[in-house]
Amino acid sequence: MTAHTASLFTIATGSSDPIYRQLIEQVRRLIAATVLKPGDVLPSVRDVAVTLAVNPMTVSKAYNMMETEGLLSRARGVGMLVAESQSSAARESLLIPTLERAAAEARQLGMDNETVLQLFAKILGETK
Repeated sequence: MTAHTASLFTIATGSSDPIYRQLIEQVRRLIAATVLKPGDVLPSVRDVAVTLAVNPMTVSKAYNMMETEGLLSRARGVGMLVAESQSSAARESLLIPTLERAAAEARQLGMDNETVLQLFAKILGETK
């Protein structure tokens, strides 16, 4: 169990995405990248709010939504923890928007599915 500090998060003040959504997306990505592991303790709502200069209710909203989604669990006396089991569906949901953009671009370029799949397999092989 690792306790993380509020410096784990950043917000883009000029972004059109609400701050609570930015926090949720960061936690999802940190979990997918295994920076946050099951059982790790997230910084308190107060620490995140002070560090990022945001309303504590915004951070609380993000934490509550992630608890509802099953990304986080609440432990009495400890705080918010990364949930023990992360589904592969959660990781897939992070990748789907990127693949949809790539598929749309391939269609615009007039590429057939087989060519695109071969290209993707080649890229996966090169980046191992």
